Amino acid sequence: MGKRFVKQLGQFIVTLFGITFLTFCLTYLAPGDPVTMLLETADTIVSQELIDETRAQLGLDKPFIVQYANWVVNAAQGDLGMSYSAKKPVVDRMLEALPGTVMLAGTALVFTLLYALPAGIISALNRNKWVDYVLRSLSFVGVSMPSFWLGLVLIYIFGLKLGLVPIATSRITPIGVILPAATLAVVIGSKYMRQVRLVILEEMEKDYVIGARARGVSEMKILFGHILPNAVLPLITILGVVMGWLLGGVAVVEMVFSWPGLGNMAVYAITMRDYPLIEGFVLWVALAYMCINALIDASYVLLDPRLKRERA
Repeated sequence: MGKRFVKQLGQFIVTLFGITFLTFCLTYLAPGDPVTMLLETADTIVSQELIDETRAQLGLDKPFIVQYANWVVNAAQGDLGMSYSAKKPVVDRMLEALPGTVMLAGTALVFTLLYALPAGIISALNRNKWVDYVLRSLSFVGVSMPSFWLGLVLIYIFGLKLGLVPIATSRITPIGVILPAATLAVVIGSKYMRQVRLVILEEMEKDYVIGARARGVSEMKILFGHILPNAVLPLITILGVVMGWLLGGVAVVEMVFSWPGLGNMAVYAITMRDYPLIEGFVLWVALAYMCINALIDASYVLLDPRLKRERA
């Protein structure tokens, strides 16, 4: 167990180094000068002396590898630098946007589960019947729709025409999260529903299910007592990927609804060439994915005693 932990920790660190270094390279090579953009937005007279002075203050006059090394050393101490555009520490700026993303991700996840799990199970139980065809057709439509287009349609119907929800909000409110969460749930839930259907169908064709039917066990008891418990592990894996994606901030949906989350913040940071904020955002996404994967791995051991014995 100790060797496994050390191995996973090593992979964790190497992955973080790789992701942050690649991001640093891409931002460094991207067109546009963050210093010039920063000074132009500040309504000041831009001179070469001012540009050179600002570049030196931000540490952008140093060689690339020195900039990255300085960032790594500071990040290891919890200092991700100062945001060029927000004029505040990156950690503070991200903490401001984090509640919006967590609220949106949590609500979208609940909506996704309420839609995808029942639809996937019903579709599998009615394989090749009209109910299955209808649900699969709806999921195909949901997967095919771009999230930004669906968001605009929902805004038009429920915001402009019916006036049930605000069209856009720059504040975190319970009613304001409904439309963006519903948009994400339709797109993500349509994909997840098909995965649920596939997993249930695979379990239904296994020998233990056929044997239970031969013994006269009711279909409901087979479903809830045998199929669903065995289908939990693969579904948790898929759900973990979805959660990591949501916690990274869904930029397009957040921008359509003017939702104050990490995705919206990241798009603005890229537009302004705010290198520290971009790097901080990428680090957060990487950490979120890796922590969720670690939790999934731990849940496998808890839910499947065979894995616990193998790793003992």
